[in-house]
Amino acid sequence: MTTQSTSRLPKNNPAGSSWILVLLLSACFGQPATTTSAPTSDAVVVATTSAPTPPTPVTASVPGTSAPRPSRPSNGSSRPAPQTWAQRTLSRMTLREKVGQLMMPFVLGSFAPEGSETHDRIVSVIEQENIGGVIMSVGSPSEVAVKLNDLQNHSKYPLLVSADLETGAGFRFRGAVHIPTNIALGGATTFPSLMAFGATGDPRHAYELGRITALEARAMGVHVPFAPVLDVNNNPDNPIINIRSFGEDPEAVATLGVALVRGLQDNGAVATGKHFPGHGDTGTDSHLALPIINVGRSRLDAIELVPFRAAIDAGIKGIMTAHIAVPEISGETIPSTLSSRVLTDLLRTDLGFDGIVFTDAMDMAAVNRLYPRGEAAVRAVIAGADVILMPADVKQAVDAIVRAVDEGRLTEARIEESVGKLLRLKEDLGLNEERTVPLDVIPRVVGVPQHMEMAQEVAERSITLIQNQRDLLPLLGTRTARVMSVSFRNPGDVLSGRYFDARLRATYPRAVTRSVDERTNSEAYADLLARAGRSNLVVVSVYSNFAGRVELPDATVEFVNELAARRITHVVISFGNPYLISKFPDAQAYMLAWSSAQFSQQAAADALFGGIAISGRSPTGMAPFFALGDGIQVPLKASLGGG
Repeated sequence: MTTQSTSRLPKNNPAGSSWILVLLLSACFGQPATTTSAPTSDAVVVATTSAPTPPTPVTASVPGTSAPRPSRPSNGSSRPAPQTWAQRTLSRMTLREKVGQLMMPFVLGSFAPEGSETHDRIVSVIEQENIGGVIMSVGSPSEVAVKLNDLQNHSKYPLLVSADLETGAGFRFRGAVHIPTNIALGGATTFPSLMAFGATGDPRHAYELGRITALEARAMGVHVPFAPVLDVNNNPDNPIINIRSFGEDPEAVATLGVALVRGLQDNGAVATGKHFPGHGDTGTDSHLALPIINVGRSRLDAIELVPFRAAIDAGIKGIMTAHIAVPEISGETIPSTLSSRVLTDLLRTDLGFDGIVFTDAMDMAAVNRLYPRGEAAVRAVIAGADVILMPADVKQAVDAIVRAVDEGRLTEARIEESVGKLLRLKEDLGLNEERTVPLDVIPRVVGVPQHMEMAQEVAERSITLIQNQRDLLPLLGTRTARVMSVSFRNPGDVLSGRYFDARLRATYPRAVTRSVDERTNSEAYADLLARAGRSNLVVVSVYSNFAGRVELPDATVEFVNELAARRITHVVISFGNPYLISKFPDAQAYMLAWSSAQFSQQAAADALFGGIAISGRSPTGMAPFFALGDGIQVPLKASLGGG
C-alpha cells in the first residue's frame, strides 16, 4: 500500500522555510519517487511506501506513526544522491549542539502549566542545551501527550522520547488514584510482569505485548519504550531484575524477547534490549551500589548473551547498558557502561550491533558515586554509548564532553557518529515531518477494551500453583465461610490488594481484609493470629517491591509459619518474588501470580475458587522447593459449592 504525505516541519523550525518539488515517477518507471532538493531547505514533500503490514492488529494504526522507511533503490543516475534531512541537520550543528543531542534527561509526565517552575526548568534545558530527547515517567496518557507536544514545540530539533514501558504503556502511564476516595482514574494498558509471560510460554503473548505497547506509546508521543528486558534471571537473590525477566532459561528468554521486539518494531516503536551484557546474576541493586559479576566469556556466551544475540539478529534498534562490572571482560572493576571492551569490542564488534546504545540512568549510584558529575558521561561516550540517559546535571555533562573534545580525549567525528545515528532514527520515525501527536487519537487507542482483554488473558494463563497439600485448591467452601485476607505491601501502596480483596469479597461476602507492612508490630500480628484461629481460611498475599531487597520482615515470615504450625487452613500467594517459598516451605498452598497488576490480582482470586483453570508453569526454579517448568494443573471448576 502506497501513501503520499505532504507534512511540513513544525513552524518553529527555522530551517523549514521553503518547499521542494517531488517528481512522482513511479507510475511511469515502476520505481519509488525520488526527490530533488535545494541545499537550503528541510521541508520536503515526499512519497513514501509503508512498511509491510504486521499481523492483524486489534486497533487501527495511530496517525503520525510509521515503521522505518525502506531504502530507495538506485535509479542509475550518475548525479550524487540528495542529502537526507539527517545529513543536512548534522552539517549545520555546532559542536555544543551535537553534544546536546546525546542528552536524554528525566521529565515527569504530570501537568505543568507555562510559567510553573517544573515547566520552565525543562524548557530552559531544551532551549539552552538543545538536548536530543527526554525520558518521560508517571502521568496519565492525556497529560503525557499534552506535555510532550509542548516540549516538542519548544525544541529546535525533534525530541526522541523514551519511557520505561517494560509491561505496557501502563507501566508508567496508568494515571492516578484519587485520595481519599481511592478511585483509580484510569490510564494505559498494564500487563503482568515479564515472568508471567514466561509462565504462559506463548510467544504470541509477547508479540501482543509489544504491539499494544507500541500503539499506545506512539499515540502519546513516546517513541522508545525501554523494552524488552533480556536479562536471564538465574539468581534467586537478585533484588532488581527478578520478575522483570522472562525467566532463567536463556533460550526461552531469547524466544519471548524476540517476539516482543518484533511486536514493538512492527508497529512503529524502537525496541531496546536491556541490560547489556546481562543483569540477571547479581545480588546487588545497581541503583544503590556497583554489582560485580565474576564470570568469563564462555559463561556469558552460554547464558547472558544468548537473548541479546538473538535480538540483534532479529534487528533490534536499541540496547541499554548495565551498570555492572564484569572484570574478566573489561579488565577492570568499572561499570560496563563505561567500558569500551564491553560496548565496543563485545557489543559492536563481536555481536555486530549497529544501532543506538543507551546508557542506563546515569544518576544511579553504581556510576554517580564513582566519578565527578560530567566525567561519567565523557567515559560513557568514549566507551561507545550514543545516549546519556538521565545525567545528574545536563549542563555539566555537556560541558565535560565539549571540554573532552577540546582536550583531545574525544574527537568531533566520534560525536558525529552518535548524533548521525540519532538523527537518522528520528527521520525514520517521521519526526522531521511531524513531531507532535493528535490528542483526539488517545481515547481511541490507549487502554481500549481489546488491549485490556489481552492483558487479562496473559494474567489468567500465567497463574502457577507450586504447592497444594491435600488438594486444597480449588476451594470447596460455601459463600458463608469465614475468610481472612492478609496482604503484605509497601507503606503507602493503595493498589496492592485492592482488586484481589474486592474479588474475594464478591465470592465470600463475610471476608475480613487486613494489610501489614514492614512497620507492623508484634501485637498486631498476635491479633491477626487470634483472628486466623477463628477463620475457615486465611489467604496471605505478598506484594514484593524491588528497592534493593527481596526479603520479607521476620515478623511476616513467622506469622505464615505459625499458621502452618497451628494447622490453620491457609494459602500463600506471591504477587511478585516467586522464591519466597523458601521462607515458608510448609505453606498448605503456594500460588504464583507474578505481578500486582490489576488483572493479576483478579486472576489469582478467581483461581482460588476455580473460576479459571490454573495452567501456568514456572519459568524459574529454586531447589529443593520447585524446579523450572513446575506447575500443578488445576481444571476449571463450574461454580462455588454451597449456598
